[in-house]
Amino acid sequence: MTRPRVAFVFAAGGSLGAVEVGMLKALVAAGVTADLVVGASVGALNAAYFASDPTPDAVGRLERIWRGIRRKDVFPVSIRAAIGGVLARRDYLVSSDALRSLIRTTLRFRQLEEARIPCHVMATDALDGSPVRFSSGPALDALLASAAIPGVFPPVRLGSRLLVDGAVAGSTPLAAAVELGAQRVIALSPGLPCAANRTPHGPLGVSLNALNLLMVNQLLADLQRLRGAAEIILVPPLCPLAVSSFDFSHTGELIDRAAASTRAWLDAGGLDRRTVPEALRPHTHPPAPWPRARRPRRTGRPLAADVPARAVPWS
Repeated sequence: MTRPRVAFVFAAGGSLGAVEVGMLKALVAAGVTADLVVGASVGALNAAYFASDPTPDAVGRLERIWRGIRRKDVFPVSIRAAIGGVLARRDYLVSSDALRSLIRTTLRFRQLEEARIPCHVMATDALDGSPVRFSSGPALDALLASAAIPGVFPPVRLGSRLLVDGAVAGSTPLAAAVELGAQRVIALSPGLPCAANRTPHGPLGVSLNALNLLMVNQLLADLQRLRGAAEIILVPPLCPLAVSSFDFSHTGELIDRAAASTRAWLDAGGLDRRTVPEALRPHTHPPAPWPRARRPRRTGRPLAADVPARAVPWS
């Protein structure tokens, strides 16, 4: 019997993209492989780094990058820059120079077609809102366009098109993976900060949170729309989660928790289930302190709260 064509799909999430790294670490360690990857926003970055060398060693390199990232490496916010932006009447808050430097110095290919497995990056046309898929060409430009959060980073002009974050379009990387011929789609989404004790504040935090909400809602909508078109598997996100998508100070804990919870899900036969994890549906928890109350045990075993108790069939 011919093995189905498998795609890994990486969703948006800001700093919560670290969760996807933990999921990926567990999947690859368990021998789960992909024939292609599709990503949007921070998920496009994870997809590209994995596609450069889809091996446990490469996932380890991606993990080390994430563990070393701080907010200033992505969002170098300063009062001087903010004032300068107002005086210059810019339509964005943060220069993308820091993110550009991070990608240029750590990504191991220059053209998307140089990746070891096909890598597809999603962006959005800023004028008509249509999804734009990059499968070849300069990787740096495509990744910056995919991560260009409107109002936060400057839009990216490629050819005649002005492009913004891939999560803004009306479809998710799920739809792109199916269109590309994937018969089995394994979706990695970091989920939502369901145990946060307050809503994000400040324009950056608000924008990232809104984008994350948008992607999760679109993901659920696409699940229904694509039912029957492919075998779609959702890796359960972390729940409860109290870290905002603008907080880069807990990436290590997020990776460890996600790796442990994904291992437990795999051991329980998760790849054979077609369910929507409850953690992806709108819900809240009583606020809990982070990270003290949810720090992973030294044994590496998942906390009970990290293994979703219920999931709802969607097909």
